[in-house]
Amino acid sequence: MVIIFSLVFFCALLTWIVPPGEFDYHSVEVNGVARNVVVDDSYHSVERSPQTWQIFSAFLGGFERQAAIIAFVLIIGGAFQILNSSRAVDSGIYSFLHFTRRFEKNTVMGRIGVHNIVIILVMLLFSTFGSIFGMSEETLAFIIIIVPLAISMGYDSITGLMMVYVAAHVGFTGATLNPFTIGIAQGLSGLPLFSGIGYRLVSWFIFTVVIITITLIYASRVKKNPRLSPMYKADSYWRKREAEAEQHTLAKRPTQSTWFVFAGLSLLLVVTSFRYPFTTYSLGAGTTTLISIPVITLLFILSSFITIRRSAQLFILNLLIFTILFLVVGVMGHGWYLEEISALFLFMGISAGVANNMSAGNITKEFIAGVKDMLTAALVIAMAGGIIQILTEGRIMDTILYSLAGVMENAGKVATIGGMYAMQSVINIFIPSGSAKAALTMPILAPFSDVIGLSRQATVMAYQFGDGITNMITPTSPVLIGALGIARIPYEVWFKWFWKILLWMLFLGFLLLLPTVFMELEGF
Repeated sequence: MVIIFSLVFFCALLTWIVPPGEFDYHSVEVNGVARNVVVDDSYHSVERSPQTWQIFSAFLGGFERQAAIIAFVLIIGGAFQILNSSRAVDSGIYSFLHFTRRFEKNTVMGRIGVHNIVIILVMLLFSTFGSIFGMSEETLAFIIIIVPLAISMGYDSITGLMMVYVAAHVGFTGATLNPFTIGIAQGLSGLPLFSGIGYRLVSWFIFTVVIITITLIYASRVKKNPRLSPMYKADSYWRKREAEAEQHTLAKRPTQSTWFVFAGLSLLLVVTSFRYPFTTYSLGAGTTTLISIPVITLLFILSSFITIRRSAQLFILNLLIFTILFLVVGVMGHGWYLEEISALFLFMGISAGVANNMSAGNITKEFIAGVKDMLTAALVIAMAGGIIQILTEGRIMDTILYSLAGVMENAGKVATIGGMYAMQSVINIFIPSGSAKAALTMPILAPFSDVIGLSRQATVMAYQFGDGITNMITPTSPVLIGALGIARIPYEVWFKWFWKILLWMLFLGFLLLLPTVFMELEGF
């Protein structure tokens, strides 16, 4: 809070120093969605609006700007607290690790390391999600699951965050089919939708391999000597939860409430299957239609019938798994976002509470306890939103963009692509939204790249790299702040640990941009 308030204060000082200015905007339809984009050569000076007492009102402004993310974090926290009160997740993780020990006796698996394989598979999954449909806010729901898993495997909360949040945002950086970044940026640049995917796949693969390697090296060191972790003391919260989980097994007998939830959910899903028999997925420029919901419904009924006969906790764990499956179908096939996702997890939490034979009062108490647990993260997210509030109200946001673009005017191709990359990285601190940044910068940079003979596709890649990499450290990103809050990692600890990795990732991004200047690439 102190660090971010200091940034709010610094931005308020800038409004007294930086000349105010604004672009004119007009509405353009991009891939079926109206976007406000910059009018070419429309930058003009405006009356100065220095910020003074607004550094305090920025807190409320940040709440208003980030209301959806804040509410999402609070609802997710409450829903998972209800779920966690059943001990299903903790016990499930303990049982999973007990199961993986069998494979350690295998010579090949023993040399590779079962836990290393778990890290690789989890990171590949989330990196793929980030690359294909821009998974970002959705990672918050998984941190509550993966961080305890990392702790149980002998690692720390930083490893858990790397497995979920960082993996997804590395995929976001090397996006291949992400409609929120590539789709909008290419649409505004007049390029065919998702063109140039071949080199983007190469970039995604390289980014993903590098971050997985870094995570494996760090995780191995922490496992050998846990005190090397900067979160060793703070992770006592997670280690205590792990110790408590070992005292529980997946053996709680189902009650009438458990069977009632099973019957109710089965009926609801059957009705939903008849209403939405087909789901159409957009993959690049093409589409694929599948009978996803009926298939998942059938699998849910069969697996639930089997698990509920064993224990109520195993049924609740099965409920969580299918909630995640419906999340993927909803996001990729039905355009779900925060509203629908929060509703899904809240419904899951209440269903888990009823299946655990909890009263309505106890479900509510657990939900409130989970909300309280997320309150610090919510406050920090609001404060981070205040930075954007100050820059916008101080009318210097567009000036910063205009000045950065002017610096590159007389540079060569390599310097220009590097300048665009640096510019997008800097702007990402002030505008962490990828789609908003595309709408603001691409109408300026795409025609500019034509003037100097640089591919518009290269300009889009400079945008996507600059947008994705700095997302993992900028304090104005509500998703990062929410992720750190859920994982209980202080921002200053994360910054001190991650900044060197960030520099290497930025350098790697620049190297991957060079072939777009010197080589003939398909779609470029």
